[in-house]
Amino acid sequence: MRLVIARCSVDYAGRLTAHLPSAPRLILIKADGSVSVHADDRAYKPLNWMSPPCTLKEGDDHRWTVENKAGEKLIITMEEILHDSSHELGVDPGLIKDGVEAHLQELLADRMETLGDGWTLIRREFPTAIGPVDILGRDGDGATVAIEIKRRGEIDGVEQLTRYLELLNRDPHLAPVKGVFAAQEIKPQARVLATDRGIDCVTLDYDALRGIEDDKLRLF
Repeated sequence: MRLVIARCSVDYAGRLTAHLPSAPRLILIKADGSVSVHADDRAYKPLNWMSPPCTLKEGDDHRWTVENKAGEKLIITMEEILHDSSHELGVDPGLIKDGVEAHLQELLADRMETLGDGWTLIRREFPTAIGPVDILGRDGDGATVAIEIKRRGEIDGVEQLTRYLELLNRDPHLAPVKGVFAAQEIKPQARVLATDRGIDCVTLDYDALRGIEDDKLRLF
């Protein structure tokens, strides 16, 4: 990862145009090729970014041009570089889920039929280039389904599953792959986003999956 703190302005040219006036900002260039521009607020969300695959060219005119395959450009005009360092982070072990999420995954993998007649498990923790999918299975019609499990389902979880689906659907042996977002509680905004992207939402009852009560899975 390369970390740059600089006074700069940023222009985006693509499906629309956007301009960030001059200000001190944090620029992250990750090993996967992504480039993101951050302010000292907004938590983890960047002001602007370019997802991989993309290329970064540092011009002699103090302009950095980031361009993706679609021809969209992020032009960063450097006025003063305050810090520039590179760090090798190595291979990330991935997110370790808390006990409830891990147990939900285990229980659902053992009881795929609770999602519907004929549902079967292909594999838990199915690997992708950006991390493992919680559960990969098949529905009653034999279609491949990727299932992402959370204790509390929020927009970030839907975005994560969306990225998994984009990768999985590139594999002709798996495609088409559908998505299921499963959680004990799903926020309304996450449900709307999932529905808009063709992802089904499942509300999980932890006690029901453990056999304490009758099944109470609800598919929306």
